[in-house]
Amino acid sequence: MVSSANKGVMKVFLDDMLDERKKRILRAIIDDYIGTAEPVGSRTIARKHELGLSSATIRNEMADLEEMGFLAQPHSSAGRVPSDKGYRLYVDHLMELNELPVEDIEGIKSAMEVKINELSQLIRQASMVMSRITRYTSLATTPQLKKSTFKAVQVVPIETGKALVIVVTDAGVVRNCLIRIPDAILPDFLIKVSNLLNEKLVGLTLGQVDRKVVGEIQDEIIITKELLMPILKGIAECISQIDSHEVFLDGTTNIFNYPEFRDIIKAKEFLSFLDQKEILCGLLESNLPNDSVVVKIGAENCVDGIKECSLVKATYSLGDVVIGSIGVIGPTRMEYPRVISSMNYIKKKINQELKKLVEGNTE
Repeated sequence: MVSSANKGVMKVFLDDMLDERKKRILRAIIDDYIGTAEPVGSRTIARKHELGLSSATIRNEMADLEEMGFLAQPHSSAGRVPSDKGYRLYVDHLMELNELPVEDIEGIKSAMEVKINELSQLIRQASMVMSRITRYTSLATTPQLKKSTFKAVQVVPIETGKALVIVVTDAGVVRNCLIRIPDAILPDFLIKVSNLLNEKLVGLTLGQVDRKVVGEIQDEIIITKELLMPILKGIAECISQIDSHEVFLDGTTNIFNYPEFRDIIKAKEFLSFLDQKEILCGLLESNLPNDSVVVKIGAENCVDGIKECSLVKATYSLGDVVIGSIGVIGPTRMEYPRVISSMNYIKKKINQELKKLVEGNTE
């Protein structure tokens, strides 16, 4: 979506180019095509929509809209279908956003208000709910969290010669790494090490652990490099896990329920796109303001495999800080009002549940 200021300028331009009659006809065509996937003719619009216009008048207006690039005619004898330009006008200026049905709201609440102890669980759940509600393919990323702070660090003995390093962050992320330690190390000594690690690391961001901090830890406890290095490597491995994206995909085959994607070549391109983690992350995270849902339609998506799709995406936040993204991919013939309303509500619920998660972990 464009900015509010640009939308205002665009609206003035469109008001000069398109009168209300053309806008009503275009909206009716797009609403009809979204529901049927069949080219829309003037008689259909005259019969189904109370526009107070004859079929001949509607046909003439449709010809004008096609000439302007808002409609296309797949065959000379067929009706019209919306173009990417037509969908863009519809999304930015013509569609009406409605409240979600009560059953959808209750479904989202019941799915996302369950007891969740970690950020990745929350985002996975949100992705599953988004796919189920919209009936499209959903995707979500967990954030890179180098700015998160240590909440707890523990070194737990497992068996002789082995211990588990556990790192917990203020965002509710928990990671662990199995390490090898000298056989002679006793559990009481590991408790002492854990206490010192907490004293030195809790409150620091993940990116602030440097040689100075490591030196202070070694100076304050009689500990050999033989023991300290495996523990530090375990902490580093936990940080590395936290700082890497997770991408959740749900409803990956939903797209094939729509006639536009029953073509085997399109299907292969789409599935190939979904296998590319870095591209998925890049698409979700590029040009995303904190306070809005962004819609990329058709050719506005520059990646092969989704140039005939629409991508609707938004961010989720902790306070004013954007920490991750969620999106939905479907055909350009997408139920935009329903998807955007669902996205707005799920984004709100993620923010609420994330706040509870963090506050619960800081008590």
